Amino acid sequence: MLSNAALVVIGGLPGTGKTTLSRLLAARIGAVHLRVDTIEQALVRSGLARHPVGPAGYVVGYDLAEEHLRQGLTVVAESVNPLAVTRDSWRDVGARAGVPTAEVEVICSDPAEHRHRVTSRSVDIPGLTLPDWEEVRRRDYEPWNREHITLDTAGAVPQESLNSLLHRLDSLRPGNS
Repeated sequence: MLSNAALVVIGGLPGTGKTTLSRLLAARIGAVHLRVDTIEQALVRSGLARHPVGPAGYVVGYDLAEEHLRQGLTVVAESVNPLAVTRDSWRDVGARAGVPTAEVEVICSDPAEHRHRVTSRSVDIPGLTLPDWEEVRRRDYEPWNREHITLDTAGAVPQESLNSLLHRLDSLRPGNS
């Protein structure tokens, strides 16, 4: 799957490890890392939008991903991806670009560890306000309704999670079981 252009969609609640994993994966496979948080904060800084931005950040992300894919680049698209419609839209991007798409839901099954991550992380996008633990717990997040990779980062260091994800992605390649 990763020898040619592909779309890897990474979603999950804030604080599960999506950004760390996406950065590691993109660096390892030479992919473009496309982060919806970065797009949304750029829209806010431009003065054209305020948080919550709504669908604008995702729509920009879809178009950027499709452009990169059509250039033959692999894209790691990272966002919370809380709704089935957002996940469907990412799949549509891959289909329009004619590339395979892998969907990855990152979870942290240990509530204490997840809470610690949410409350102790630092902002890496200037001006972005991170959600607190109660906002993460109350967030609308629809269950994933089709086959996808679920990666639990609880108790794992980032490199272990990356290795697990690479193994799972490799198993999706035709001819592998």
